[in-house]
Amino acid sequence: MAVTFSYADVRLNYNQKQKLKGFIAHMAAREGYTLEQLNYVFCSDAFLLDINQRFLNHDDYTDIITFDLRKNRKMSEIIGEIYISIDRVKDNAVLHGVPFESELIRVTCHGMLHLCGYRDKKKADIIAMRAAEERCLSLYPSFQ
Repeated sequence: MAVTFSYADVRLNYNQKQKLKGFIAHMAAREGYTLEQLNYVFCSDAFLLDINQRFLNHDDYTDIITFDLRKNRKMSEIIGEIYISIDRVKDNAVLHGVPFESELIRVTCHGMLHLCGYRDKKKADIIAMRAAEERCLSLYPSFQ
């Protein structure tokens, strides 16, 4: 398992990084996947907006962008890179009235779930993604 956290232009002030890395691998395994290499890059809104514009031709802020780097997407191994805006995570936590930690867990799992095949464009897909995110949030506190 190789889950790494790196930082573009921000620092992540979260003292349970190792637990979160292990949890991400655990949840991927629950979905039937193994983590070959998964890199999370924590960044600012401005940094992620630039990626959104350059690579996806979107001109709006987002909390997360996931890149599946597998050569064969039918493989059960995960190889990917996930960019997360800490600015959006903080703002969304306030907007939804949840602690920063909960929103951070939700969004890190959200990216991993995309790599496990979950989508979030159609209504039925959104419902399935939210259910999977809630499963993550419910299991994280007891994860060792």
